[in-house]
Amino acid sequence: MLSRYSGRTTCRLCNGTRLKEQARWVKVGGKDITELMQMQIGDLAKHFDALLPGSQSGIELDEYDYSIASRALKEIAERLNYLQSVGLSYLTLDRASSTLSGGESQRIALVSSLGNNLVGSMYILDEPSIGLHPRDTHRLISVLQRLRDLGNTVIVVEHDEDIIRAADHLIDIGPLAGREGGEVVYQGPVTGKNPSSLTLKYLSERNLKSIPPARRRWKHSIEVVGAMQNNLKNINVRFPLNCLTAVTGVSGSGKSSLVGDILHPALYRHIHQLGSKPGIFRELRGDLNRISSVEYVDQNPIGRSTRSNPVTYLKVYDDIRKLFSEQPYAKMNNYGHSHFSFNIDGGRCPECQGDGVIKIEMQFMADVTITCEACGGKRFQPDILEVKYQGKNISDVLEMSVDEAIEFFSAQDDLAAKRIADKLQPLKDVGLSYVSLGQSSSSLSGGESQRVKLASFLGKESSSGNILFIFDEPTTGLHFQDIEKLLNSFDALIEKGHSIIVVEHNLDIIRAADWVIDLGPDAGDKGGELVFEGTPEMLALHPELPTGAALARKYRNE
Repeated sequence: MLSRYSGRTTCRLCNGTRLKEQARWVKVGGKDITELMQMQIGDLAKHFDALLPGSQSGIELDEYDYSIASRALKEIAERLNYLQSVGLSYLTLDRASSTLSGGESQRIALVSSLGNNLVGSMYILDEPSIGLHPRDTHRLISVLQRLRDLGNTVIVVEHDEDIIRAADHLIDIGPLAGREGGEVVYQGPVTGKNPSSLTLKYLSERNLKSIPPARRRWKHSIEVVGAMQNNLKNINVRFPLNCLTAVTGVSGSGKSSLVGDILHPALYRHIHQLGSKPGIFRELRGDLNRISSVEYVDQNPIGRSTRSNPVTYLKVYDDIRKLFSEQPYAKMNNYGHSHFSFNIDGGRCPECQGDGVIKIEMQFMADVTITCEACGGKRFQPDILEVKYQGKNISDVLEMSVDEAIEFFSAQDDLAAKRIADKLQPLKDVGLSYVSLGQSSSSLSGGESQRVKLASFLGKESSSGNILFIFDEPTTGLHFQDIEKLLNSFDALIEKGHSIIVVEHNLDIIRAADWVIDLGPDAGDKGGELVFEGTPEMLALHPELPTGAALARKYRNE
C-alpha cells in the first residue's frame, strides 16, 4: 500500500554514486572510482591499459605509483579480460545484479571462478549460453576450454549446437521427455552414432526443416520513428505484419530497448489508451489499424500463487472440475465445482491450503518445504478424493503428465473428456508433453512459462482480431526437436492472421524468419544502430556483421 504513495528519486548529495564527496576526491588517471564504475567494461579495460608505463596516453602512472599499483592492475586487467571473453563487455560495473539475466549472472559467477585460478575443481553450468549471440558463444567455449586446460572438470547442461560440438564427451538423456525419457541413450564422442539419440541425429543429418520453402510476402507494417532509448541512435525501424520477424544482434546491441521498452508499451498505449510509459522515440506510425491487440510473451512466471499451474492458466482445470462434480458420488454428497478447487475452502486440505506442502520459515537458514502430513501432498480432503472418474481421483489427474492426460481423456467416450484432451493438445504442440498438469508454476523455467503462454493462445479457437505477438528468446531451454515444434506453433498463429516478432539469437529461428532486423554493429555505445533489414539469405551475404557471419557459417556447413 505504501508503494502507491512513494517513489524513487536520485539522491541529490551523491548524484546516485552512493559514495561521499570525500571518497570521490581520490582519482587515478583523472577519474574517481564512481566514474570508473559507470564505464562499460570494454572501455574500462582500455582505460587501465592506458595507465601502464610507456602507453603514451598522457595518463600513465609514474614509476613510483606503478610499483604500488602493479599487482592490483594485473588482477583488474585479468578479470576485465575474462568479462570481455564471456561476452559481457557492454555491462557497467555499477549495474544492479537484479537487472541481469540468468545467463549474465551465470557468466559473472564463471568469471569469479576463473579469477581464482582453481585447479582440480568440478564446474557444473546450466545453459550458460542463455542470451548469448553466436559470436560470444565461441568466446564462452574458449573460456570453458581454458578452465579444462587448467586441470578442472567442466560439465555443461546445454542445447546450443556450437557448445555441444566443442565438447570432449557427450551424455545424451532421453530418448524423449517425461515418462519416455530418463535414460542414457548415448555416451561418447560427439561424432558417434546412435539411432536412439535425437541429439546425434540433428547433429549428423543437419536437419533443414526449419528453413521454409518460401518467405512470406508482406505489404503492411508498423514503424517506430526516432528510437533513442538507452543506446539506440535515433533509428527508424519497420516491423512487417502477418509474418515472422526476427530482431537480432549481439547482446547489448539494443534489441530489448527497441522491442521491450519502445514498441510494446507504445503500441499497447495506442490500442488501449493506458499502460506504462514507453521509452524515448518520436513517432509510431504505419498500419496501426490492422492490429487489434499486442501480447508481450516474456519468461516471467505464469501465476502469482504457488497453486497456479499449467491447467489453471489454460482454463482447462475448469472443465476437469466440472467433469468430477458431475460424477455420481459427487452428486450424492452435493460436491460442486468449488469443492475441487485448491484456491478456496470447501474441498481443499485445510492444513496446507491446497498447496500439498508446508513451508517452514527458518530464521537464519533457507526455508524448508515438507509434504503436508494431513493430505500426503494430495491437496484435497479424503472425502473429495473418493470421487473418481474412470478409476482416477482429482489428485491422480493432476499428477499425470500432459501426454498421459491426453491419452487418458481421449480414450473416454464422453464429449467432456475429449474436449479436455483437445484443450491440452497445445501444450504438447509446444513441446511440454512431459510437464504434469498440477506442476506448480514456480517450478517451471522461464522458457517453459513462455511456452505455456504460447499454448494458451494456440488453444483459443478464434482469437478476435489480429494480434501482434512479441516473444523474448523463446528458444531458451529448447532442444532441436522442440524448436521445430515451436516454429510449427508460430506458423499456426500466422495462419490465423496474427503477426510475430521474435527477439532471438538462435540461428534456426533466424533462418526460419521471413524478415530479419539486425541491430549493432556491436554492444553498448558501439551498438544501437540499424545495420541490416531483409531476408536471412541476404543477411548471410554480410559477413562483416556478427549475425551475418554466423548465418553464413551455418549455411556453409550445411
